[in-house]
Amino acid sequence: MNDDQTRTIDDTEAAALALRPLTARSIVLSTLLGHHPPRLPARALVRVGELFGIAEGTVRVALSRMVAAGDLRQAEGSYALTPRLLARQTRQDESRSPRTRPWGGDWEIAAVTTPEGRPAAERTALRQAMATLRLAELREGSWLRPANLDRSRPAVVTDQCTWFTGTPDGDPATLAGRLWDLTGWAGRARALSAALDRGGTHADRFTVAAAALRHLLADPLLPAELLPANWPGEQLRRTYAEFETELRDLLRQYLAG
Repeated sequence: MNDDQTRTIDDTEAAALALRPLTARSIVLSTLLGHHPPRLPARALVRVGELFGIAEGTVRVALSRMVAAGDLRQAEGSYALTPRLLARQTRQDESRSPRTRPWGGDWEIAAVTTPEGRPAAERTALRQAMATLRLAELREGSWLRPANLDRSRPAVVTDQCTWFTGTPDGDPATLAGRLWDLTGWAGRARALSAALDRGGTHADRFTVAAAALRHLLADPLLPAELLPANWPGEQLRRTYAEFETELRDLLRQYLAG
């Protein structure tokens, strides 16, 4: 690496990228979310923590707390993700390799048709599900997006909404710009790609990569016809994939040592 590639990320850049601090929990969680199947022995997770400067005792305390919180399950000396986090792993995998289909101009539209006064938990669950499906809210109770994604709809949205297919009267690209902050998403994607390309310490790259993966979850995955020029979504996916390959090789060597 050259001098620029080995520099660390300072506090100003970390704040600009909204990076989360590297903790034992984040290392364990990110490692398992990126591993297929998401199960590793305790000794492997401890060694991963050591690679990033986290003491063995700190990692083991984090593992115990994650089991108690229902994030992990323990069996025969190994730790695995629980169903809730397995669902998150599936979403992350889909954000990296989205299942799209040719777009003919149709939009999928969901109108909330359950009675008013729904419990807060139901409203929250619906919003979370809509975000996972990458729909945007046009107004209260009305959600939509271009019909270019191939995925199933969970019961939480089919039970609370009536679904339609339609096309907007105006320019669909203008509508997409109203529904999603495409400029903001693109700017952050480019900044994260640049930070990963520069290199830095293992801890820095791990932290930036985790942020990049979270950012990909917010990619609206719009048809190319509706995106601004030079959309950086695919570039961020490629940059993250290169990092993941590098990390996998590094961990393989480190754990074998």
